[in-house]
Amino acid sequence: MFSRRDLMAATASGIVMTAAASAQAATFGNPDLPPQGAVNAKGPNNLSDPGPQNPVIAGQFPSSQLPPATDVGGMALPWATFNNAPRRIQNGGWARQVTQADFAISTTISGVNMRLTAGGIREMHWHQAGEWAIMTYGSCRVTVLDNQGRPYVADVSAGDLWYFPSGAPHSLQGLGPDGCEFVICFDDGQANEFNTLLLSDWIAHTPPEILAKNFGVPVESFAKIPLQNLWIFQGTVPGSLAADQASSYRDADVALYPFTYALGSSKPVKSTRNGEIRIADTSNFTASATIAVALVTVKPGGMREMHWHPNADEWQYYLAGRARMTLFNSGPNATTMDFTPGDVGYVKRNFGHYIENTGDTDLQFIEVFRTAHYEEVSLSDWLTHTPPTLLAQHLNVAPEVIAKWPRQSPGIMPL
Repeated sequence: MFSRRDLMAATASGIVMTAAASAQAATFGNPDLPPQGAVNAKGPNNLSDPGPQNPVIAGQFPSSQLPPATDVGGMALPWATFNNAPRRIQNGGWARQVTQADFAISTTISGVNMRLTAGGIREMHWHQAGEWAIMTYGSCRVTVLDNQGRPYVADVSAGDLWYFPSGAPHSLQGLGPDGCEFVICFDDGQANEFNTLLLSDWIAHTPPEILAKNFGVPVESFAKIPLQNLWIFQGTVPGSLAADQASSYRDADVALYPFTYALGSSKPVKSTRNGEIRIADTSNFTASATIAVALVTVKPGGMREMHWHPNADEWQYYLAGRARMTLFNSGPNATTMDFTPGDVGYVKRNFGHYIENTGDTDLQFIEVFRTAHYEEVSLSDWLTHTPPTLLAQHLNVAPEVIAKWPRQSPGIMPL
């Protein structure tokens, strides 16, 4: 017979033994309790999935099927894609979009992917949000009028950017020989390319006598205006840039600064043998008042170093290659996702993350931030500028090992 005291002692002893056993289960690279990850699977069918599935889609996300054992908790899905976004196709081009309505986590940025044929026109319009874009293919002629009535006309090619402030009227037209394709980012997660302020809509919904009075011409001048909006339509391929500039700039002041920027051919701000980073913000692209960006190239075997951004959420667009990204937040929470060309990623402000090239070709992507200035905190930069004895007590890593860690935020690893 056991006394009540004996039972309590035995129970306490059991709890200690269970805790000790659990503590032993947590190992380097597999820290969580209860243990997570495929490394803990013991039964032969532990990892099988006999239910309904789409192997084509599942095969694109190996890190979701078999997450690293270091993943823990749960986060809002940081992945979306243009690859399954419906295209609105018209004679002259097409467009598709990923907004917060489709991608709940993306509160600060919405994205549009657009193609224009040679001569194809995205009709003259303006937005409630600021518009930033990167050219991914071909050539395009852009026109814009700033808030002081100063016009700007330019041609852009792959790797070039443009930025149009909120309310700035503008147009886009594909050039020869094969038009263009580009990705637009609006500085509002709910902004919608299918709901813009269009020239044709306003003209069609204004009384003809008001049009005549406004432009100082007879009412009959507007008898053939389109009664439905054009949005995207086929036009003739533009003539010379010089001729269009001369016509637009006549009797007008010159814009104070360009609304385009050649990011793809700019000098990298960080470069190692495994990749490079180019930056465009108001320090070198004055017009871009609400958007800062980084164009990142990572070679096979390389990695965008562990870091975070203290001043804005990060919207990503994957241009080439294959990537794996892990996000870290308090909790702890850690989630790993895979990305391929056409995919969109999103990282909340101050979430730690890295991006690894998991393919055998160069990985290239853009990082877009709703802010005027690019800011980044590098984990290795922080740790190597902390007293080594203090850091050693945190991580149980010898000071002589810490002395070998990279300093000055290399951007792309390994060096």
